[in-house]
Amino acid sequence: MQDQPPRGRSRAGGSASLEGLRARLRVPVLAYGGILMAVMQTAVVPLLPDLPRLTGSSAAAVSWTVTATLLAGAVLTPVLGRAGDMYGKKRVLLAALGLMTAGSVLCALTSDIRVLIAARALQGAAAAVVPLSISILRDVLPPERTASAVALMSSTVGIGAALGLPLAALIVEYADWHTMFWVSAGLGAAGLALAWWAVDESAVRQPGRFDTVGALGLATVLVCLLLAVSQGGEWGWTSARIVALFAGFALSLALWWWQQLRTGRPLVDLRLAAQPRVALPHLTALLVGFSFYANSLVTAQLVQAPTGTGYGLGLSIVGAGLCLLPSGVIMLFLSPVSARISTARGPRVTLMLGALVIAFGYGIRILDSRDLWVIILGGAIVSAGTALSYSALPTLILAAVPAAQTGSASGVNVLMRTIGQAVCSAAVAAVLVHHTSPVGGLLLPSLQGYLLGFAMAGAVALAGCAMAMAIPKSGGEQPGKAGRPTRGRRGGVAADKMLEGAGES
Repeated sequence: MQDQPPRGRSRAGGSASLEGLRARLRVPVLAYGGILMAVMQTAVVPLLPDLPRLTGSSAAAVSWTVTATLLAGAVLTPVLGRAGDMYGKKRVLLAALGLMTAGSVLCALTSDIRVLIAARALQGAAAAVVPLSISILRDVLPPERTASAVALMSSTVGIGAALGLPLAALIVEYADWHTMFWVSAGLGAAGLALAWWAVDESAVRQPGRFDTVGALGLATVLVCLLLAVSQGGEWGWTSARIVALFAGFALSLALWWWQQLRTGRPLVDLRLAAQPRVALPHLTALLVGFSFYANSLVTAQLVQAPTGTGYGLGLSIVGAGLCLLPSGVIMLFLSPVSARISTARGPRVTLMLGALVIAFGYGIRILDSRDLWVIILGGAIVSAGTALSYSALPTLILAAVPAAQTGSASGVNVLMRTIGQAVCSAAVAAVLVHHTSPVGGLLLPSLQGYLLGFAMAGAVALAGCAMAMAIPKSGGEQPGKAGRPTRGRRGGVAADKMLEGAGES
């Protein structure tokens, strides 16, 4: 009989094997959470035309199923990012995934529009998943994996958006509409369980008292701004409500800014955020978010337009979603490429290149937006530029802020993207409303309106490139000494050295 290995050694080997599996799955699990977040945001879009009938409510009320998610995500992203820095990023990440899953369950159980809107607001908490995950990756990964993992995590927003629309459309077309939310609840529960098992808690903390007043003030600022921007077209830009919201935004912003500068532990470190190496990446994120969002927003409408318009292809919502699918695949495969460019040339160069590629993609859309293959090609090029830009932005932020503030700073960067997308939606809607033509007794956007939308997005992308050029080289290529991690951070010191080496090369 052969000798059997000691039981203790067998257990040790099994434990090591299990730990190795957890380490290998850490990045895919976090990326899954980011993709799931983007899917949640787009899942309701195919339902919007039918929701008034299904819920017995008005079209205006139904629009709040999108607005509520936008507002909740914008408010909670910087707040949860700051909470992650203070109380543990994994803990807050699990809370965000839990709120998203609970919101999906509520959506699946109700046909009451009021409950549905509240549940969609809960789903908005998932917007914090990406910045929290990026912060975790910086803290726990070895240096050789940090750049590619952060690039993949940043690209999940576009990947999920491209996958979510056709998936949701297929479910809605062939099953009861509640099924879509049951599926999302199951996916959310799986993501929650996997994150609890595979993700390690970061040892980097910034203890102190949470700035509740600052959080409430920021919530007021964002609600006034985003509500005015998102509802301006429907309520009227000169209406009393919109004017009051913009006035409330200006006043609450001034008061919040004053409060943040006076408090000892602010929600957002405005002195740090005002430094060019932090402020300029934030402003570039707003411009890139604007230019990226026009691609998805306009393409879906254009290909679904009736053929009687002379340019529309008359595709279904499923067909429109499938047109965006190649864009998601490209973003997935470009994430490691963007990481290599950042390592070789620095993330600032990657960001500039990405903005230029976005502008080039819109140039193709302006030249030809009638043939399906050109529409798909132009959209794919825009997505390629977005993948480059989105992968570079968090690297610039991580290199410019202290390790204990990465969650908050990353959250603000994602917030700026969200504001850019909201402004883009309002701007594109305003352009299309003013450029219409009668088709079959209906006023529909003209091709000129769509082309103006592309031109506007391309111009904003070029402005983003110019903004990226103004970022000081030390901001993304030489991490500041203030960003050094504490001794308890696993892999963090090496990760910072990797970021530093990327810039120096």
